[in-house]
Amino acid sequence: MKFFHNLYRSHDLGLLLLRVGLGIMFTIHGYPKLMGGPEKWAALGETMGTLGIHFAPAFWGFMAAVAEAVGGQLLALGLFFRVACVLLLSTMLVATISHLSAGDGFSGFSHALESAVVFAGLLFIGPGRYSVDQAIFPAPRRRY
Repeated sequence: MKFFHNLYRSHDLGLLLLRVGLGIMFTIHGYPKLMGGPEKWAALGETMGTLGIHFAPAFWGFMAAVAEAVGGQLLALGLFFRVACVLLLSTMLVATISHLSAGDGFSGFSHALESAVVFAGLLFIGPGRYSVDQAIFPAPRRRY
């Protein structure tokens, strides 16, 4: 059947849609946290206490907000893609651990865990052909 034939030649377009969609959503989620100021950052950074890190909560909150807001934009553009994925993956892992340690049920931690899995996968896949990284840092040509 034609439906089951390998038609994965458009995987770069799929990566573009995934990157832009997730990037916009994380930017929208992160921007209010980033604009919230030191009080909001400190409240957000308190979650690092679940990992035994109790110093500089405002710094950790600011870093989480930057990871979501700026990392989302970098993800959408495909610019410094792997750095953005590592920052977003780290933020989502901390969020997952925080929800689990707070006793939140599956609905409490599932979004963060799902996002972490996606960012881990994207680390290995890369940004695809339609990305700023591909334009700036093209893959070396293979010799056969």
